[in-house]
Parts: sequence; structure tokens; C-alpha cells
Amino acid sequence: MAGYFLTLEGGEGAGKSTQARLLAQALCARGLPVLRTREPGGAPGAEILRTLLLSGDTAWSTPAEALLHFAARAEHVEKTIRPALAAGMWVVCDRFADSTLAYQGDGQGADKSLIAALSTLIKLTPDITFVLDVSEETAKSRLAQRGLDADRYERQDTAFHARVNAGFRAIAEQAPGRCVPIDANADVGRVHDAILAGLADRLGLA
Repeated sequence: MAGYFLTLEGGEGAGKSTQARLLAQALCARGLPVLRTREPGGAPGAEILRTLLLSGDTAWSTPAEALLHFAARAEHVEKTIRPALAAGMWVVCDRFADSTLAYQGDGQGADKSLIAALSTLIKLTPDITFVLDVSEETAKSRLAQRGLDADRYERQDTAFHARVNAGFRAIAEQAPGRCVPIDANADVGRVHDAILAGLADRLGLA
């Protein structure tokens, strides 16, 4: 039996990594085979590209940056995600193609038709995407706690983050059959419960 592909999306400070970990643990507790992964990254070659993209050492042009994300994604899908799904695993991924559309498309002004075409070439769509949405105040507070560990995207200005968050909201509205909007302003436990409720509603998983 093929597995399920679950993604978590949202802007900086939304708590995606924490919620991806909790979701993977909850699925494991139900006796399901689970792989937790992330983007950019998730495969050896993709992790090299992650370092290049997040370090800030290179000022990439906007088209090049979008293409690098898809290069990492192609490697991730072929080397990690697709084999896991074929083996019947539940794949929980922290970010996927929606992030490129929101960050490079809405945030940086990359050509959205190019991003859509590249997404089609990847030939993999999540079964369910949980879109975590936080207020500007909540995001600022959480990012401030990260301090010097912030990556290049986290260090962008308020206007950039506002465009990204608006992009994610638009994605959730345009793909209601796939996306489950989650209010991520609440505490970790309540957000986790909301994700599990969404999973139960879509897949009937108790």
C-alpha cells in the first residue's frame, strides 16, 4: 500500500518544525511507518543546496534562487520521498513546493508561472497540507527568541514576511481540498490538537 504525503507550510515563526515532529510522533504512536523530512534538504545533495540557500553568503538572483529550490526538491523527491511512499510510509515534510510559491513568488517576485511549471515537472502533490498561520506579533516574538541563529529568510524585513504570509493564505484558499488552515498563534499543544483534528477529518484517522 502506498503511503501518505503530509506537508506543513507557513511563514517564519509558525512552528512548523515543532509540529512536524509532534505529528510524526503521533503517527508512530498509532503504529504507522513514518518518515519525517524537510525542505530545502532531506537528501544529501539537497542538504548541500540548503546550506547555500540559507547561509546568505551568496546574493542569488530571484530566478536562480527559485531554480535552486527546485533542484533541491527534485533530489529530495527522487532520493527520499518517493521511495518512502512506495514502501508504504507516511511522509511528514516541513515545507514543500508551496513554500517556493510563497517565498520566491510572493516574497521575492519570482515568476509564478515558472514556479507552477516546475511544480508540475516534480509530479508529486501532498495528500494534505497543513498551513500554519500566525500573526505578525507572534512571529516577531518567536523569531526574536532565535537571535543569532536566524537564517537568511528569517532575517528579512517585515514587508517580506507579510507578503509571504499573504501568499500562504492565498494558497490555502485556492486549494481547499488539499489544504487545512491552522491557527498557529495558540500554544504548541492546541496547535497539535488542531492538526490531528484536521487529519482525522480528511483521512478518518482516529
